[in-house]
Amino acid sequence: MLKSEEPLILSIETATRAGSIAVSRGHALLSKREGDATRSHSTDLLDLIREALEESGAGLRDVELFAVALGPGSFTGLRIGVATVKGLASTLERKVAGVPTLHALALAAGPCERAVALLPAGRGELFAQSFKVSEPLTVEPLDNPVHVAPYVLLEKFRALRSIRWVGEGAYAQREKIRAVANEEEIGFVEENTEQGSNLKEGWALAPLPENLATYVARLAFEKQKLGETSAPEDIHAIYVRPSDAELKEKCRTQG
Repeated sequence: MLKSEEPLILSIETATRAGSIAVSRGHALLSKREGDATRSHSTDLLDLIREALEESGAGLRDVELFAVALGPGSFTGLRIGVATVKGLASTLERKVAGVPTLHALALAAGPCERAVALLPAGRGELFAQSFKVSEPLTVEPLDNPVHVAPYVLLEKFRALRSIRWVGEGAYAQREKIRAVANEEEIGFVEENTEQGSNLKEGWALAPLPENLATYVARLAFEKQKLGETSAPEDIHAIYVRPSDAELKEKCRTQG
């Protein structure tokens, strides 16, 4: 394969239930694959990588930069994705760009003054963070990622008149979001195309991104241009909260 000034990027996202893979040359998407939300990422991740690379016309050794969603998200999924990327990048002696999952979700929401990115955290709770998203690829955090109950999150934002909600967590809580919007007499719409509107006022539920790994890759390319890539051994998942196993162990030792 001919070399280009723009790197060939293999992006892996296993923070969400289905997960996704993307192969891109710089910002140009070459191929993509989505996983199966009913199966473990360990079941088909390597097959999806192989299929995406074959469709792009590239081989694994052609990959110049690995990108991975660091979390928060599924604990098991994150471990599988991060370990896979670290193993491949170490073997091939390539750099890795780690991208927080909520940043990629915010980018998928499109330009807006405030995007609130939400992922399920189990037991009806959420991983959440808000951002300002500007053209072309600027995602500015407005707060820190948190593990939070939906009612606490909605109390925090109920006074704001313009929000784009994005992510699986937003879809899981859409009726609660809609109810608060109605209480505050804020318009609420469900958008039906990715980056489908320039929201000026009101609350909007952004479409679920078809392939979140695509947005992980875009942010990874920006990191590469800024020299913000890492050695594989320096990449670590972002969990935000302890795992259930860690919480149980803590309770056991403190009990």
